[in-house]
Amino acid sequence: MNKQPYTHLMPGDVGETVFIPGDVSRAKIIADHFDSPEAVASHGQFNTFTGTYKGIKVSTTSTGIGGAAAAITIEELIRVGAKNIIRIGTGGMMQTWLPIPGILVITAAVTGDGTSRSYYPAGFPALADLDIVESMVASAGELGVEVHPGLEWSHDSFYAGSQLSKLDILEIEKPWIDSGVLIASQEASTVFAVTRARKRRGGTILCSGGCHQYPDRNATPEQMAKAISDATRICLETAVKLHQVDHGK
Repeated sequence: MNKQPYTHLMPGDVGETVFIPGDVSRAKIIADHFDSPEAVASHGQFNTFTGTYKGIKVSTTSTGIGGAAAAITIEELIRVGAKNIIRIGTGGMMQTWLPIPGILVITAAVTGDGTSRSYYPAGFPALADLDIVESMVASAGELGVEVHPGLEWSHDSFYAGSQLSKLDILEIEKPWIDSGVLIASQEASTVFAVTRARKRRGGTILCSGGCHQYPDRNATPEQMAKAISDATRICLETAVKLHQVDHGK
């Protein structure tokens, strides 16, 4: 098989579980949690590192921003051997009761994006893989890290769905706030749709440094760095659990 056109990955470059941050620099941050990480491919916004954790081969590939870019990454990762795709990302929380910073395990997504509808018709539910959700929650408990399972509003237009918008963001988000959606981000619905269409597992864990209803309350950079590290540790333990499910002890 030839090198993948966008990620420049080849078969054997990645483990069965791959973590996909949007931020290009975060791939290296995640990889620093691996044992003996190595850069295996880099092309444009797609940086890939592979290493091991507790003897299991794991990888991370940055996607860039948005569902369309995430879909390219996921499709190419699956072509070179990935079975479990877990997004480690960020977003803006909607509910006032959530802690700042917060770590959220996404169980399903409101499909406000266009990419997921390229895989399934409107109305098809964007659901996280149950093995991943259960493994994340269990791993968080074992590590003593507080997480909050719930829904993401996935949307395409960052500036029409963030505090940086000059639009009335709370009016835009009111239906989702009232429905109990926890957070706004852009990729979960794509992660869930593409992995389900390709018969793989897909999951998402998000770290958030603020709530749209409290625009003046924000986590410090140090708090966010710790949240991302905690989310990464949860995902690494999840990779171990998924390996045990698929391959035994």
